[in-house]
Amino acid sequence: MAQTYSLPPLPYEYNALEPAISATIMELHHSKHHNTYVTNLNKALHAHAEATKVTDLPAIVALEPAIKFNAGGHINHSLFWTNLTPQKSPEASPDSAPKLHEAIRQQWGDRKTFQQKFNEQLLGIQGSGWGWLVRQGTTGPLVIVTTKDQDIVGKDQVPIFGVDMWEHAYYLQAAYVENIWTVINWKTAEERYLGGNADAFKVLKAAI
Repeated sequence: MAQTYSLPPLPYEYNALEPAISATIMELHHSKHHNTYVTNLNKALHAHAEATKVTDLPAIVALEPAIKFNAGGHINHSLFWTNLTPQKSPEASPDSAPKLHEAIRQQWGDRKTFQQKFNEQLLGIQGSGWGWLVRQGTTGPLVIVTTKDQDIVGKDQVPIFGVDMWEHAYYLQAAYVENIWTVINWKTAEERYLGGNADAFKVLKAAI
C-alpha cells in the first residue's frame, strides 16, 4: 500500500512573514498550491501501487512524471516553509548560524557578496523555479544552484535553504528577492548545514 502524505502545518501564521511575503500569497501558496501537490502525489502513488500489483508496466511508466513533479512540489515547499521565520524572531538573526556564516565567508568573502550572488541566480530564473544554497556531499563546499519548476536538488546535495521564485511574484520580484533575506531561518539553515539529508528532509516524515 502506498504511503499517504498530508499538508504540513506552517510553524507560523500566514501574516507572520509580512512584508517580505504577504498573508494572501502565503495562504494561497500553502493551502492551495502546496495542498494540490500533496493531493495529486497521493493519487499518483496509489495508482502506481495498483499498477505495480498487476505488473502494468505502461501504466507504471506513465505515472512516473506525475510522481516526480508532485513529489518535488511537496518536498520543495516543505523545506521552504521551515527555512523561513518571522523577521523579529531570534532565528532570523544571522548570529544563530555562526558556523554556516563562517563557511559563507570562506566561500564568498562576506554575507553581502553571497546574497548578491544568490539574488543574481534567482533573478536569472525564467518562469518558475528555485534558488538553493546546498552543501556538496558530506563535507563539500557550499554552492548556489537553481532548479526548474518543481525539480529537487541533486541526491549528493544537502539543501541548506531554498527560495521559491513563483511566477505570480514576478511583478514585485526585486522587492521579494531583497526582502526574503529578512525572514530566512538561519537557525534551521545552521542545523541543515551541520547535518545531512536525513536532517534536512525530516520535515517530510512528519507529513506522512
